[in-house]
Amino acid sequence: MKKINYFLFLGAASFMVACGSGTNNSGELSDSLGIAPGSPAEVNDNLGADNNAELTAVAEISGASGSEVTGTATFTQNENGAVTMAIRVENLSPGEHAIHLHEKGDCSAPDATSAGAHWNPTDDPHGKRGNDGFHAGDIDNLVAGEDGVATLEMEFDDWTIGGSEETNILNKAVIIHADPDDFESQPAGAAGGRIACGVIQASA
Repeated sequence: MKKINYFLFLGAASFMVACGSGTNNSGELSDSLGIAPGSPAEVNDNLGADNNAELTAVAEISGASGSEVTGTATFTQNENGAVTMAIRVENLSPGEHAIHLHEKGDCSAPDATSAGAHWNPTDDPHGKRGNDGFHAGDIDNLVAGEDGVATLEMEFDDWTIGGSEETNILNKAVIIHADPDDFESQPAGAAGGRIACGVIQASA
């Protein structure tokens, strides 16, 4: 009986050595990285694989209602989920101009009314961010200088690039208005006509 067990032990040891002689060194790699074998996600993280790559989207903005406004709005979602919008536009009249996200990614109408109303999936009243009650598409006013250039950068923790309809900004329209937003008048802040429009699309 002891003799049989001895040979069984030698056979098992030989099998283990044979299996370990191949090219799969994942166990040694895991040991060298200080993690348990068989966890590829952890291995990728330790090797520097980027599993939280930033998501980006862009809206190319063109004039509406006879204006010559042009510009670009860039949206970046960081690893914490917040979306930063950075916008630069030209050929605005000096002063303040309302800017909102509208519900439809359609700039085909000459006056951009094809973009529909403010993006408002939660059916809240129009207002100013930071106060009680505002649309998901409410932003702030752009301020154009004497040269007609306006820039604005803001971060939004209730927007995403992709995801649920309540947060996803893709295929929404960026609308710039002729007048400033008063952040009180319903439903759009008495912002005047739509003078520029661009559709938010995912970047490669």
